[in-house]
Amino acid sequence: MKINWFPGHMNKALRDIAEQLKKVDVVLYLLDARIPLSSMNPSLSNLTQNKPTLYVFNKIDMADENKIKAILPQFRSQNSDYILFNSTLSGKSDAIIAKIKKLASEKIEKYKSKGIKPTIRTMVVGIPNCGKSTLVNNLSKKAKAITGNKAGVTKKGLWLPLGDGIEIYDTPGTLYPNIEDQEVAKKLAYVGSVRDEILDFYELSVELLALLKNLYPDAVSQRYKDAQTIEDIALSRKYVLPGGDVDVDRAARVVVDDFRKCRIGKLTLD
Repeated sequence: MKINWFPGHMNKALRDIAEQLKKVDVVLYLLDARIPLSSMNPSLSNLTQNKPTLYVFNKIDMADENKIKAILPQFRSQNSDYILFNSTLSGKSDAIIAKIKKLASEKIEKYKSKGIKPTIRTMVVGIPNCGKSTLVNNLSKKAKAITGNKAGVTKKGLWLPLGDGIEIYDTPGTLYPNIEDQEVAKKLAYVGSVRDEILDFYELSVELLALLKNLYPDAVSQRYKDAQTIEDIALSRKYVLPGGDVDVDRAARVVVDDFRKCRIGKLTLD
């Protein structure tokens, strides 16, 4: 199975991001903490590389924090910073606002010397289903952006006021054309950043189970006991079709769903 998903609205979104970036002071680059390196979109990174950037490691409540902490230093520089975040929790946005202001301090000080409070414009970018719109709603303290636990919910950008002189531009999740590294493509599929309808779930679950057994054997053993394969899992849970055949498709979806909903444990695949 070769995974590649780049619908037309993503190409349009990248063009819109490039245009809107001219107005932006700080970029909020959301990373899925379960696949922090694989969730960096080269197309977005190329567009935003000259802008002050705050890397937001979202879904940290579902990730292996020890692995995340090991890679954090590479995300802090004179022009960038990072924060660990769970965007589904309300009232946790003040730390992000503070870091936005710090990254925009040069502009703030420039205007302050003239007695003016400037508008700080930010843009949130990231792969599909990494929590961008949920974060925007958290920051604005209102449900203004459309959210959904699947790829491709946000289709066009939207400027929203956050208060305190800050505006944010919510963008659609974007991948990139012709993902050559299929290990990265599979990780994007595992977390739901690729539309499920184009995937072979049985093959995907086989690959995911093998990866999890390699990285987190104890967690897999605790969840699935002695079951070693998708077929074993189907048999152990008595997933049987009319006629007596083992329902491996159901078991395959269960394994992927278990990972996505943190039932196997707090895991990071990169």
